[in-house]
Amino acid sequence: MPDSHAQLAAQNAALTRQLLEFIDGGRHTYAEALDVWHSHCPRHTIWEDALEAGLIDSDGGLVRLTEAGRALLG
Repeated sequence: MPDSHAQLAAQNAALTRQLLEFIDGGRHTYAEALDVWHSHCPRHTIWEDALEAGLIDSDGGLVRLTEAGRALLG
């Protein structure tokens, strides 16, 4: 567990990047991606944060990166 807000933010940024790389690495259905990336911990809302930030989207049952998500991966 991170000791500070800054450590939590850094950890979440790293996990968000891992989520984006996971999605970018292949075709995943919404159900598959959610199964891998859901969390019941209120401090680790990586999936929900990425949706809210407009980094990922579900189109036709498949999860994909948005332009913003691709830009973040750079």
